[in-house]
Amino acid sequence: MTEIVRTEGLVKRYDGTLAVAGIDLSVEQGEIFGLVGPNGAGKTTTLRILATLLLPSAGTAEIAGMSVTRNPDQVRRVLGFMPDSFGVYDDMKVWEYLDFFARCYGIGPADRRRMINDLLELVDLGRKRDDYVQTLSRGMQQRLCLAHALVHDPLVLLLDEPASGLDPRARVELRELLRELRSLGKTILISSHILPELEELCTSVAIVDRGQVLAQGRVADIERRLRFGAVLRVRLLLDGDALETARDQFARDPDVASAVLLADGTIEIGFRGDDAASARLLSQSVAAGMPIVSFARAASDLEELFLQVTSPDREPLEVVGASA
Repeated sequence: MTEIVRTEGLVKRYDGTLAVAGIDLSVEQGEIFGLVGPNGAGKTTTLRILATLLLPSAGTAEIAGMSVTRNPDQVRRVLGFMPDSFGVYDDMKVWEYLDFFARCYGIGPADRRRMINDLLELVDLGRKRDDYVQTLSRGMQQRLCLAHALVHDPLVLLLDEPASGLDPRARVELRELLRELRSLGKTILISSHILPELEELCTSVAIVDRGQVLAQGRVADIERRLRFGAVLRVRLLLDGDALETARDQFARDPDVASAVLLADGTIEIGFRGDDAASARLLSQSVAAGMPIVSFARAASDLEELFLQVTSPDREPLEVVGASA
């Protein structure tokens, strides 16, 4: 894969306040990459630097190999930015709003008409093209602003808290739209403090706090760095005493730290081994005649990982590479 967004030692100071304290990011082409962190962590400042709206105090940032400080005009041609508080012109119709920004990018009349029709279809606002912007719901305005960020067909999208203030249905619609944009070849860098949203959507994340990246990579990779071993969940076609016997059999394995029988009949195993040891445990269990229905590692929990990484008592982490 090709790296398309990169920062090294990115720093931003405001009158003595350190908003960004040496952020290193690496985003591969075609990813949906999440910046995870609480309010005030430096996410918005980082995105605004990448969007060429702020100059960094130190460090470097590149989009598609171009410096955001030395080549801002070229960078703006390949990126679209949607801020957390989007602005719309209330006295414009939906199609006029997109037409205005397309003119700003020098797109000709015929191309503008085709582009506006395509974008309104993409964000499911075709039936609203002649409505005034102020009549749209917040979710619709959010989708319109995303269409605005796409008028010049950018390679990279920077989205700052795009799900903020949306109702559950609008959030689902936004997630599906972002997945569709990724399928069209877009790279999406998205910031949020709503962790479940990012866990379902992102291919990789960077956990940011106090202007620093504390961990970066795929959620499963970060989890492996934080935890020794894993949690396995096993379901069997057994009940009663037979289920308890199976639990005891798992507990005797040298790589099993604990085996607990849950109320729903699942056996939860605290496992100290690696993937090869997990495969060995499954193979031996089947050979011993256990009627296993499912045998899987417990799903990663981004919120739990965030709390572990940002704990004040935790040792500093070596950053997990985004390409791992």
